[in-house]
Amino acid sequence: MMKIAFGILPAALLFFSSASYAADGFDSVHCGSDVRHALLGRTLSNDRVVAIEGRHKDLGLKDLGASEISDDLSLISWQICGDEYALLQQKDVVRDVLKFPQHSKESPQFIGSCRIDGHEASDTVVAVLKNQAGATDLAAAAAWKIDEKKAKFVELATQGLRCPRDGVITTDGGS
Repeated sequence: MMKIAFGILPAALLFFSSASYAADGFDSVHCGSDVRHALLGRTLSNDRVVAIEGRHKDLGLKDLGASEISDDLSLISWQICGDEYALLQQKDVVRDVLKFPQHSKESPQFIGSCRIDGHEASDTVVAVLKNQAGATDLAAAAAWKIDEKKAKFVELATQGLRCPRDGVITTDGGS
């Protein structure tokens, strides 16, 4: 009986470890489906980015960068099926997903602190800004604050919202 148990144990460990290795949260995503719904609550792998991207070539998956919001909350941007998504990840679990609008040099992507009607906003803001030559602070075309307690994106009104140029994080020449 002990020989059978010792024979089965390594096979079971191999099976369960490879099953957990293959599942990385993106397995439930399919182009043309509701990406937000597919990712909410999923655990993402801490595997190397190149390995994750390689497993999901069918999604055109590409890591676009990450920002630490707090000790246990991160914002991670991914290109999925040709669109950009911002994921709020808390301890490897996706808590919220935002399909991020297109951005460019004329409309750069931003993350950081902004001012609303001249007062410093207390939350981290994620936005698409309106690039204005020579301006230090830029107006927002679209914006969300990050509610750290709920780990959620909350849409912000853009009227009176101004964000500093030094928070531009876009990779398409927006600075």
